[in-house]
Amino acid sequence: MEPVVGATPKVVKSEQEWREQLSPQEYAVLRQAGTERPWTGEYTDTKTTGVYECRACGAELFRSDTKFDSHCGWPSFFSPLAGDRVVLREDRAMGMVRVEVLCATCHSHLGHVFEGEGYPTPTDQRYCINSISLRLVEEQAP
Repeated sequence: MEPVVGATPKVVKSEQEWREQLSPQEYAVLRQAGTERPWTGEYTDTKTTGVYECRACGAELFRSDTKFDSHCGWPSFFSPLAGDRVVLREDRAMGMVRVEVLCATCHSHLGHVFEGEGYPTPTDQRYCINSISLRLVEEQAP
């Protein structure tokens, strides 16, 4: 997995506009690359069918059928909806090298992606995403 940051985001707002739109907790994670405490997010154990959108801009990011139980304390997905829905960049904070996951549309912080951990998923990747970065849009029954 080679970290790459995409082009300029399609949704660009001033920091003041983001602060007005997002709650203080949402702003801290989405715009300042914070992390919610493990096991506290609303989607950690959710099994509801639907699409997970970016809480900042509404871009569709992940489907519930790619969500899996990683037992890490945050929602985990093995793949985004499409490769162009997220952008990746190297993160050297916390004294280690990780790969940060950003929304491709607004470049808000979502979480991190890890690979080679041995989960029985098709990609061997774990997109470890903050619940507060997402909004679940439930699929309506036919």
